[in-house]
Amino acid sequence: MSQHESTALASRPARAWLARKAVAGTAVVLGLVAGMAAPQPALAADNPYQRGPNPTAASIAATTGPFAIASVSVARGNGFGGGVIYYPTDTSQGTFGAIAISPGLNGTWPGIAWLGPRLASQGFVVFGIETNNLNDSPTSRGTQLLAALDYLTQRSSVRTRVDATRLAVAGHSMGGGGALDAALRRPSLQAAIGNAPYLPSGNLSTDRVPTLIYAMQNDTLVPPSRLTTMYNTIPATTERGYIQITGAGHNYIGQPSTNLARTMIPWFKIFIDNDTRFSQFLCPLSNMSGISQYRNSCPLI
Repeated sequence: MSQHESTALASRPARAWLARKAVAGTAVVLGLVAGMAAPQPALAADNPYQRGPNPTAASIAATTGPFAIASVSVARGNGFGGGVIYYPTDTSQGTFGAIAISPGLNGTWPGIAWLGPRLASQGFVVFGIETNNLNDSPTSRGTQLLAALDYLTQRSSVRTRVDATRLAVAGHSMGGGGALDAALRRPSLQAAIGNAPYLPSGNLSTDRVPTLIYAMQNDTLVPPSRLTTMYNTIPATTERGYIQITGAGHNYIGQPSTNLARTMIPWFKIFIDNDTRFSQFLCPLSNMSGISQYRNSCPLI
């Protein structure tokens, strides 16, 4: 089902590094042809955003990643309803990219809180937010996700641990719609993930942020047919992915899921950290177990 639809926008801050890497790669190839190539440096030195050891199929499916983490609670205010920040305690590798996540209609962060430690232990700062009201619209949740990122990078107690140029959003249901709404309004974001996302317009034709959409095969609230149509509105110039989880209902994300984690982690690693080591897990999808449909714009980077 995979086909190459596009490459990422070169104007994005994190993509500039890739352009420099491509030039450097050309020089290496020319050197090899001339028989004068020097040993290449380690990838970590080549990519200043890379964090953590070389990934494996087991490491992206593990309940705990390679980074020890801590968390801090945030009170209501600052444009959103508070929440919890999870962050790696390691300060030796520099700053980390960050992800703000919103729950869905009538949901609270504890309902999907397994995502916090699961993602943070892979080398991200993760901000699981509470919304101002349980019935906030996708547009309101998008506004709150952006406010949460601004708070995280400018005023939070962990702001010095965050790279403010490498930010992403995610969410479930109306929170997923909020993540997509935030991506439409802030194209400088590095990645967006909507899990069974509800976005009233269903239109992502102006989306410039690498976007992954999850559909649940047995979802009657936000059916896969609606999400397939929405996915198809993403421009060919934007990196995109679509994953349908076999036999799952709308609230599948409420329980820890290896099928979600092992695909979310590579998406965030590729686009937040520019870490091509993770491309092997999505291009092609290395494990289709529990996944009934997969569409993408591989090779992604």
